[in-house]
Formats: sequence, structure tokens, C-alpha cells
Amino acid sequence: MPVLLHRSDDLLAAFDRWATLDEAACPALDSARRVEGLGAELEAAFETEAGNWLDLARTLGRDASAVLAHAPSAAANVSDLGLMMAWTRLVRAWGRQPATTLFVCDDPWMFRHLMQCDGVVAGGKPPLTGRRLALWLRGYAARSRVALRMARNALAWRPLRRRLGAGDAVLLVYGHPSSTADGFDGYFGDLMRQMPKLKRALHVDGSATVARSLCRDGRTLSLHAFGNPLKALALIFAKWRPSAEHRQGTQGWLVRRAAAMEGGSGQAAMVAWQDHCQGEWLKSAPPAVVAWPWENHGWERALARRLRALGVNGVGYQHSVVGRQMLNYGPGSNPDGAESLPQRILTAGEATLKRLMAMGVPQARLTVAGSLRFPRAASVAHDPDGPVYVALPFDPAICRQMIAACRQVRGRRFLVKAHPMYPFDLPADAEIARTEKTLDQCESLSCVLYAATTVGLEAVLAGLPTLRFQPHDRIAMDILPDHVNVPAVSAEGLQDALEKPTKPGIFATQSLFGPVAMGIWQELLTTHD
Repeated sequence: MPVLLHRSDDLLAAFDRWATLDEAACPALDSARRVEGLGAELEAAFETEAGNWLDLARTLGRDASAVLAHAPSAAANVSDLGLMMAWTRLVRAWGRQPATTLFVCDDPWMFRHLMQCDGVVAGGKPPLTGRRLALWLRGYAARSRVALRMARNALAWRPLRRRLGAGDAVLLVYGHPSSTADGFDGYFGDLMRQMPKLKRALHVDGSATVARSLCRDGRTLSLHAFGNPLKALALIFAKWRPSAEHRQGTQGWLVRRAAAMEGGSGQAAMVAWQDHCQGEWLKSAPPAVVAWPWENHGWERALARRLRALGVNGVGYQHSVVGRQMLNYGPGSNPDGAESLPQRILTAGEATLKRLMAMGVPQARLTVAGSLRFPRAASVAHDPDGPVYVALPFDPAICRQMIAACRQVRGRRFLVKAHPMYPFDLPADAEIARTEKTLDQCESLSCVLYAATTVGLEAVLAGLPTLRFQPHDRIAMDILPDHVNVPAVSAEGLQDALEKPTKPGIFATQSLFGPVAMGIWQELLTTHD
């Protein structure tokens, strides 16, 4: 039976089941007729398509402007290209099944892409020109604001540029809200306290307030200081422009969509400014070694190539977790393979080292150096009658689905913690309350519900019943290591899962977050005058 492809304002009554690209666009559809187990089915399709996304990303990465985008890095937490490929796989499979499936799609690029699939019968197409023009205008407006702000930042910080000198050992970090001016860093812990000569450079997208506060230590500097104000004005035109070859063919509509979506924001301008500032810094005051919280995004690949060309040692620190769906960590999407990886990659534990090796990172570059961020497991008592701790991710759409799911549960109290880098408005509710407490600050909990955040792993290590939330229309990345598994639940299954909680097994915490090997850090980050 066919897949009936329609807009949300052009719905049909005759169908067996339905699914949608955007859950929020279909409030009137009966949830009982949604494709059963859709979240799990979508996640499985994403994992099946992972290799195809890596192949596509590797070819996209050959374009000169690809460094400004996230799709060519196969970074699933900031690009939904792989998600669209997963939806395509599902739609093609549904077209071969006996049930008639209504697929609701208001996205003009994705609609036209799916129209090409066998077994799809399409209704009227969503308008494309207006949406494309709106994103084009929005992108130029966003990049204009970025250009002016970066030019001002370059002028403001320029007098302090001598704070970073040639031959320094430098931590290049984001402005984490928990970092302080007394030597503590949200990514590298107390490494600066242990090593008094260590300097800290701040990524350009951090908060100006945080940057000013951290720079009071005399050892920290925002990389804005090395930026050319005139170069900042050219950021208006910084944009990922896939070649004509990539905009055609079977994936052409998806590539055009990804380019339009990423081009409708100021992110390319910020990446271009970071690349410019770090390039000027490395040329004018080449350090001896640079270490950074490594995630293998585009700007990091550019940094690794610059460091190698200048003979500067680059150390990437695997500071958090690497789950199987975090495709950007491997070299599979790099056109030049391992050449865009840091010379050394220090992992928090043995488990992540093995995961990175499985993703293609050369073993010779990997060393277990211990966890500077998670030195010990949280100690939280399990109380079957206690509240459920809800750890929200950075994606507001998933946050909304999680809150809606909690509101459907009877007889439970929820403590909701927003992601520290992405605040989320939560309306007041008797059973659902906001909390600013981190997991380790809670006295007792009945369960932890999370999506795409390391709080889930912390809960497992604390021995608490833990549930991973699966949204209906997107991927909440599974961040857990290979040998750590917890139940995945949809909104429909949350009530039952909370009524029958199971504690996780006992895991060797040291294999995930090992003790800090300070000797390795000192060997790599100590400079000799």
C-alpha cells in the first residue's frame, strides 16, 4: 500500500496509521494511530543509514566552504541530515508494507525528496520559494549581526593579545559557566592550578560576561584579541555553498535543504571567525602545544591541520562520552581521514579508547589520561517514592516532548533540570517543578529520565533506575558507552516504565572515567624555556 505524503493543512481521513516529520505540526491527529514504536524504528533507521551519511559527508567535505557547516562533519547533535536520511529509509520501507501510512511533511525540500521514492503518492507540495527566501534573508541578517559584534569584540580585546605568547602551553576551551578565574575549568578541571604556567584561550562564541570574568586571572584570553576587525565585516558572506554536483542526484534535495537550514543562521560566520582568530593566533604567537575538548567538528579539523602544518603539538581531550551514534568523532567523514585528527587524543577511560578505535581513530594516537570532569560517581539514594529527576537535552523540541510525557504520568513528582548551556522555560505545575540541583546534589530519587545528556550515564553509575527518552520525530542521541544499556521509553511507555523501575547493573566506573594520569598531562603540556 502507498505512503500518502501530505502537508499538515491537507490531511486525509482514510489511512491506517500516521507519522510526521514534526510532532508539533499535528496536534489533531489521534496518537493511538501513530506508527507503533516509531521512536525506536526511527533510531534503528538512523543507525542503518550512518554509513551512508559518512560517505556523503566525506564527499561534501571536499568543498572549500564545508568547514563552515555541520552536515559535512556528520555531527548529529547539530545537523539533521542523517535524520532526514533515516526518515527516507522508513518511508521507502512503509511503501512496501500492507498498511496505508499517512506521512505529514511541511518541509518543502524533504517533501520533494520523498516524492521521488517508490510507493509514495503525494498531495500538493509545500511552497519552496518563500521558505528559501526567508532563510536567505534571515541568514544575511544573522551574519550581519555577527559581523558587527565580532568587529567590536576584536577592537575591545586587541590590547590584551600579548597575554598569549610564543611557546606557551594553552588550553583552548569554550566559556563553560562552571569555569572560574582561580584556575578551575569546566572541561579541564583544576589542571591550571596544577600547572601554573598553563594558559587558557577562549573560543569566540562564548559569553562576553564569562570571558571578562575568566580573564581576571591574567592567564586567560579570548581569541577575539587576534581577530582583524576588517575581516570581521566579511563574515556577512561566510556561508556553506555545496557544489552543483552535490546539489543534484538522489540526495540533492537533502543537501540543498541542509545548506539552506545552516545558511539561515549565523553559525557559519561564527565558525569562520573562530577559524580566522585561531589562525592569526597561531601565526603571530605560535604556542608549543594546544589542548582542547575534542569533538571533531569542522573548526577543530581546521585547527588540527593548521597545528600540523606549523609543527605545533595538538592534543584533543575526549572530555565527555562517545556513544555509537556520535558519528563526528571518527575520521570517516574527513576527506583526508586521520590527517584532520589531533596528533594525540587523550581519553577519559579505556572504554572510550576502544570505541574511538572502532570508529577508525588510529590506536597510536590514543592514550587513556583519566577524567578531569567526572572524578567520581554521584552518591544519590534510591527512594521508590521519591521524585523523578528529568535531565533535559539542548534540543527544545525534545524538551517539549519530555515535559508533555511527564504531564501524562499519574502519581509521580518530577524535578526538571534544564541543560546548563541551553535554558528552557517551564510553566509552573504542582507535579513538575524546576530544579537547579545537579544530580549529585540530590538526596534521593526514584528514577532518572534523560535524553542526549551525560546525566544519564551519571545516573547509571550512581545505581539509580534510569530511562532514556525516545522522541517520536527526531533522534535523541544515545550517549551511553557500548556496554552500558538502559531501557528506552517513548511518551506512551513512560507510565509503565516508572511503575516497574529496574536498577542498572554494576559497571566498572574506572573504565569510563579513569583516575587522572597527571604525569601524562604534565609531559604533554609542560614547556621548556
